Amino acid sequence: MSGITREFKGDGKKVRIKDAYKGDAGRGRIRIDPDVIDELNLRTGDVIEISHNVAGKKTAALLYPGKLEDKSTNTIRIDSSLRRNIGASLDDIVEIRKIEASLADRITFAGLEESVILRRSEQLVRMLENRVITKGDILSFNAMGRRIDFIVTDYFPRADAVRIHLDTKISISEKTHKELEELEARRVTYEDIGGLEEEIQKIREMIELPIRHPELFKRIGIDPPKGVLLHGPPGTGKTLLARAVAYETEAHFITISGPEIMSKFYGQSEENLRKVFEEAKEMAPSIIFIDELDSIAPKRGEVTGEVERRVVAQLLSLLDGLEGRGETIVIGATNRVNDIDPALRRPGRFDREIEIGVPDTDGRYEILLIHTRGMPLYNDVDLRLMAEKTHGFVGADVESLAKEAAMLAIREILPKIDLDKPIPPEVLNDLQIIMKNFETALNSIEPSALREVLISQPTETWDDIGGLEEPIQQLREIIEWPLKYPDLYRHLNSKPPNGILLFGPPGTGKTLLAKALAHETEVNFISVKGPEFLSKWVGESEKAVRETFRKARAAAPCIIFFDEIDAIAGMRGRFASSQVTEQVVSQLLTEMDGLEGLKDVILLAATNRQDMLDPALLRSGRFGRHVEIPLPDKDARSEIFKIHL
Repeated sequence: MSGITREFKGDGKKVRIKDAYKGDAGRGRIRIDPDVIDELNLRTGDVIEISHNVAGKKTAALLYPGKLEDKSTNTIRIDSSLRRNIGASLDDIVEIRKIEASLADRITFAGLEESVILRRSEQLVRMLENRVITKGDILSFNAMGRRIDFIVTDYFPRADAVRIHLDTKISISEKTHKELEELEARRVTYEDIGGLEEEIQKIREMIELPIRHPELFKRIGIDPPKGVLLHGPPGTGKTLLARAVAYETEAHFITISGPEIMSKFYGQSEENLRKVFEEAKEMAPSIIFIDELDSIAPKRGEVTGEVERRVVAQLLSLLDGLEGRGETIVIGATNRVNDIDPALRRPGRFDREIEIGVPDTDGRYEILLIHTRGMPLYNDVDLRLMAEKTHGFVGADVESLAKEAAMLAIREILPKIDLDKPIPPEVLNDLQIIMKNFETALNSIEPSALREVLISQPTETWDDIGGLEEPIQQLREIIEWPLKYPDLYRHLNSKPPNGILLFGPPGTGKTLLAKALAHETEVNFISVKGPEFLSKWVGESEKAVRETFRKARAAAPCIIFFDEIDAIAGMRGRFASSQVTEQVVSQLLTEMDGLEGLKDVILLAATNRQDMLDPALLRSGRFGRHVEIPLPDKDARSEIFKIHL
């Protein structure tokens, strides 16, 4: 079976590197601009050698079909493993040519201690079948729910590249490889981040470009950014993004968790900061990542402690003392950007601010693809549907969902195995995650943004409501349709109302309608009982209103349901109204049509005293649509009896 690799005659083609598609990461696949494929007369399944002349390294991989979006771009898409094997980064120029690879008789890998879970040669062969490798390649792939790295130390026959097939014998060396140990400590790549393409592009321009090509900024006569501030809700990927940038740029990476800088000894906190910046200067190019920046750099006018003020002052002077040309860059991360001292947020310190927001449906789908790479999914699993159902989930929530689904699959097979004995291979092969596991896991995980709010999970449906066909149809048109068909409304340039008021006598089904609406639309639902907002402390009632709206925006699309709204939004100026309720009404009005807007946040209110509500709330643009829930007539009462009997 031995053979000699033969390189096809003719010069190679120079192309620019782009990031691999999420589904190709860790699978040894390359995709090339379709025009280049035609020019070089290539076919799917050809073995392509990739050479990086600057680093003097080569590797090889299998060609997969090119995609139309890459047409006429003169690009090649390869993942971080292949880029690492040739010492290249995104946007580097590499040379490609078609070669032939021999079938491998045997291969020797070196791995880390955790690779013991894949000691069985047949397991590895099945996972790596048809992969093309060269000596010194590092292979990264997902197995058993974790990421495994191997380095190719030897193979037979001697050739520039070999292809793994089912008869290949694989052995794993007992010695761990130093290069893999270093990789294990740092491995986070852009392929591990989903739904943040625009943010990755921005941060690459600000950080990666100055570190790798400082001469560009020198030639044009400007200093590159010294600091970048990442802000957004917890769990959106701020720390992950910073680690990925450090890995991709191969810069020295220093992490500071805000509170660990602080010390009880006078002057020690400032000295700790100075030491970090000195280390960064010695090991340049370096990236200093300050997590939870708000904990060490709060607004000096609002803190009582002298230590915090001195630390802020020290950080300001260190940032001003940073030399330009991209040698040291500081990345700060916080989920409370407005609590940071304003002096840090001016140009020359944290020059740029990037918001890392809650991912949309496409972003959640990408994150699900990333976290289920190594999972054995059954054919009925629809990740796109799960992405649509997880409104308001951040990346950490989606990861938790995938892990919980996997744990449910494990729990199902536990009765079939004896934990004191090795698990039979046939049981492992039958272990698969089904759609029901994801749906069950979804019921036990709620979005991070809504953890502090009482989230109700109503079980009522439209079928549980009798005699209210007309109000139901109105609610579906006003609320359900815009959420399910947003593209149609954008095409018609039509903006659905943000606020709907349900009014009618007590007991007619207003609250029941709201619960059924939440269940049928499958969006996040915050239920607020009017009197809960009122507090004896000055300003607390208004703060409760602000917080509710802030959480709803973070978890959009979301419905806020105000039950008994007349308790908090009575008519202002009346003799019986209190100052607190007047301030709550004012806060409600500003939140409903404030500058921030209410994108994908719908307000639903119920009352049996419409006459008591402040008129300003009832105008168009606020609670502009009024839906009456009348007393049931004879036919309606008959339907209600059928439901409950």
